[in-house]
Amino acid sequence: MTSASSSSARSLFAESKQRLAERVQVNMNNIASLTRQVQRGSKSNELLMKSAREMAATEHLTEGSEENLKKMQLIAVHMGYQYENILKSAELLTEVSEQVNTMLR
Repeated sequence: MTSASSSSARSLFAESKQRLAERVQVNMNNIASLTRQVQRGSKSNELLMKSAREMAATEHLTEGSEENLKKMQLIAVHMGYQYENILKSAELLTEVSEQVNTMLR
């Protein structure tokens, strides 16, 4: 009878040893997963910092582009005024040439 109880004790010990090993394995997997998440988190922080630096660098370029657009708008307005003046001068030229033709006759 003692052999039956000792074999059941061994079997119980083996089962608990197996469950303990499984729990250790689960905990190791959880730790590995947590480590990966922490690494991803630190990399995302690095990516955010890199993006912020690049955004700050392009801000200067954006301001320069805005200034250039304002200058181009001003140039377009001035070109419009010059175009109107050229049209008026062309109309006056035709009138003057008509007057010259009438004077020559």
